[in-house]
Amino acid sequence: MAADGAAIIDVGGESTRPGARSIWEGDEIERVAPVIRQLAAGGTAVSCDTRKADVMTAAVEAGARMINDVSALTYDARSAGVAASLNVPVVLMHHKGAPEVMQDDPRYDDVLVEIYLWLEERIEAAVDAGVARNKILIDPGFGFGKNVGHNLELMNGLALFHSLGCPLVIGASRKRTIGALSNEAPTDKRIGGSIALAFKAVEQGAQIIRVHDVFETVQALRVWRGLRDQALTPRV
Repeated sequence: MAADGAAIIDVGGESTRPGARSIWEGDEIERVAPVIRQLAAGGTAVSCDTRKADVMTAAVEAGARMINDVSALTYDARSAGVAASLNVPVVLMHHKGAPEVMQDDPRYDDVLVEIYLWLEERIEAAVDAGVARNKILIDPGFGFGKNVGHNLELMNGLALFHSLGCPLVIGASRKRTIGALSNEAPTDKRIGGSIALAFKAVEQGAQIIRVHDVFETVQALRVWRGLRDQALTPRV
C-alpha cells in the first residue's frame, strides 16, 4: 500500500464495523504492535486505529505516529489523558451508538448540525484533557450510526466541518452506502463508488482520505489533480 502511494498506513486490531464486538486489549496489542514496529522500522508513517488507552500507548511505543479513535476518546475513560501524554496527532471520529447497535435505526433532526456540534464538543473535551488543538483531526464518521440518506447528506455538506479548524479525515471506502446504490454490490465490487466518494471529499477540501484500493484511488486523484492544475495554468 505504501508503494502504491499511501502516505499513512492505518493499522487496527479490532473491527468496529456495524455489529462488531469489542475484543480484549491484550489481544489487540498482540495483533497490532508487531505490524506497527516492522512498518515503522522500514520508514512507513503509521497510524493506529484503536479506542483503548493501553493500545494507544503500545502502538506509539512500537512506532505509530498518529492515533485514529472511532469513539473520539469516549470509549476508554483514560484515553484522552493518555492521548495528551503521547503527544501525537489524534483523529476524533463521530459515531452514534456502539458498533453492536449503531445501525439499528439511526435518527437525526439535522445530521450535519448534530455531527458538527458533537465534534465541536469532543474537540473541546480533548483540549481540556491536554491534547494540543493543533494535533486534533476530525472525521464525521461516514457509515457510523448513519443510514444511506444521512451519509449522502454528510458527503454533500463536508465543507461545513472546516469551520471547526481541524484537518478533515474521510473514510467512505467500500462502505454499505455504495452497495445500497449499486444493486447490493459486495465489498470487493465497490471501487467505483469508493473513488466517486473520494473525489467528493477532496473537492470539498478533505485533507486525508482513508481507502482500501490505494493504487486505483491515488491514480484517479492524480489525474483529477492534473486536470485541475492544467485548467488553472495561464496560457502563454
